[in-house]
Amino acid sequence: MKIKSLYISAQEKGAGTLFVSMGIMEILKRNLHRVAFFRPIISSKDKIDGDIEFMLQRYDLDMKYEDTYGFDIEYVETMIASNRSNELINQLITKFKKIENQYDFVLCEGIRRSFLTTTINYDLNIKIAQNFGSSVINIISAKNSTASEVYEDILMERENLSSEGCNRFATFVNRLSEEKYEKLEKKLQGSRENTYLFKEIPELDLLTVQDVIEGLDAKAILLGEQDHTRVIRGIKVAALTLDNFLNHIEEDDLVIVPADRSDIILGLFGALYSKNYPNISAMVFPFNMQAHANIKKLIDGLNSFNIPVLSVSIDTYQTAKKLSNVNARLRVTSERKISLALGLFHSNVDIELIEKKISTAKTNVVTPMMFEYKLFELARLNKKRIVLPESMDERILRAAEITLRRGVADIILLGKVEEIKENYMRFGLDLSGATIIDYMNSELMQVFINEFYEKRKEKGLTREAAKDAMGHENYFGTMMVQLGYADGMVSGAVHSTGETIRPALQIIKTKPGITVVSSVFFMCLKTEVLVYGDCAVNQDPDADTLAQIAISSANTAEAFGIEAKVAMLSYSTGESGSGADVDKVREATKIVKSKREDILIEGPIQYDAAVNKSVARTKLPNSKVAGEANVLIFPDLNTGNNTYKAVQRSSGAVAIGPILQGLNKPINDLSRGCLVTDIVNTIAITAIQAGQN
Repeated sequence: MKIKSLYISAQEKGAGTLFVSMGIMEILKRNLHRVAFFRPIISSKDKIDGDIEFMLQRYDLDMKYEDTYGFDIEYVETMIASNRSNELINQLITKFKKIENQYDFVLCEGIRRSFLTTTINYDLNIKIAQNFGSSVINIISAKNSTASEVYEDILMERENLSSEGCNRFATFVNRLSEEKYEKLEKKLQGSRENTYLFKEIPELDLLTVQDVIEGLDAKAILLGEQDHTRVIRGIKVAALTLDNFLNHIEEDDLVIVPADRSDIILGLFGALYSKNYPNISAMVFPFNMQAHANIKKLIDGLNSFNIPVLSVSIDTYQTAKKLSNVNARLRVTSERKISLALGLFHSNVDIELIEKKISTAKTNVVTPMMFEYKLFELARLNKKRIVLPESMDERILRAAEITLRRGVADIILLGKVEEIKENYMRFGLDLSGATIIDYMNSELMQVFINEFYEKRKEKGLTREAAKDAMGHENYFGTMMVQLGYADGMVSGAVHSTGETIRPALQIIKTKPGITVVSSVFFMCLKTEVLVYGDCAVNQDPDADTLAQIAISSANTAEAFGIEAKVAMLSYSTGESGSGADVDKVREATKIVKSKREDILIEGPIQYDAAVNKSVARTKLPNSKVAGEANVLIFPDLNTGNNTYKAVQRSSGAVAIGPILQGLNKPINDLSRGCLVTDIVNTIAITAIQAGQN
């Protein structure tokens, strides 16, 4: 029987239920279009369930909140206490089956047994999973157990599920120390049977500034957009003089300090700008006090870096006491923690095996989220080294951290080591896993100068000019790719397209048979991904150039799992029009057909006939491409650039790109207005391209 649902069950609080739900949902959304999330039991219907809210927002699930749960604990316990258990189960089945019939797959998350009172004397999660016909994922927390106790729990859970006639899909053991992990691995040798082990990652349990704001009902005095996700590793109360207190601050501390302690406040801001002291994560002012106006004026005038400052109505003692009871939450906005969690999940789970076990029929629908997840998975499976020359840009640093945490690629940053470290630590980031190269003082510099000089001396390049060129981070990064010190480069957040492409053309050059570097955008519409080319590089291509763009675009599409059907766009379809512009497209189509018989191509063709089946039946009824085109080649840059932006803005499509194609090795350009997400996607694409060279 095909699996249409999974049921996630955990015993203890903090076992990592949301972590596992998120990891499984990533796999489901990568393969299926309509996936539902359902919790049979929630703690209270009067309070928004955190896990449901997270899954609805993070994965943009097409569901109403009221359809995502069955009943609350109070109702469940009342039904069981009155001997109406069977009636309760039937009611849950009715709600579940309604969801199951509407979606390709349902991921169910059970309630922790610790939430249930002694009124319920059996494992309700198993009973529900039985009646839903769901395979069960069991989660065990190793935090407060020995390796032997965890091993016994694994065996007992297997036996329990088997005796109850439930299909065990997998077991996840979370929060293992290094020692417990090694011991448990030995005990499970030869009997892993879809049991996955995860080492404890302390940061996933650390508070963030947002946790503090919500837990203390704090008000923001000084708070940047990115400050909400800053982690807090320790809590300090400023009760000493400044000269003594500075000896006690540690990296990522939250400091509770009265607002009238101007000396402490200025000292902590000074420490932020000093190489000799750690960077704290935030300050909290008790009693809703404000700093002196002159202190506020001084802080407001600081450039680049600041410390988040919050205020609370309670006193210092109550603030410290209340903070000890605030719990860390995983939020949709917690991109750093999410990336870390997903990196942990994907590095410890056999994704391919899980995909095989979820044997639901796949649809032809490809959503933006499905496409993005496929990018990350393709990149992760063949991890490459990507160099990012623009290391002083905050967006680049944030994207680099997400990339490293998700295991998408290894990152190389160019710039002065101390400056980069100071910057990322001030932003509250962890880029300790990145390689930083001070390119101006690198031992590679002279090698690169010589190599560039030899390549270009016949074109009049002097050795001095070669030295000047290598002093530019884009040239240095490109030479790293050329000589194998990196597998690809992403630039353009700060530099122009010309500054990114020019070094590539001079050093890496184009592939055999290709004389033109062009670009594509992956246009992720609601239920499909289209490839648009060329919307960023070639202004007015002739027929031969247009043919090369089409061939390169088809190759790019195929490389990313899209079966290319190419439409050569024009203002007329088939033989209905004439003129220089149409003739150019017609000639380009003939060139592609003569060079690549394997490419399905149609042209000239209008956009509506290319993508709409009903229009295609009228205009080109016998075409294998019309109505189904997914690679659309525009006749010039003006048409292409305007069209992609119009589609992006009017339809809400996600535009990933521009992706450069035709080069021997991957160099990709960013828009100077790019977002962190755009950079992460481009890094993933560059890594995939590198794996195909």
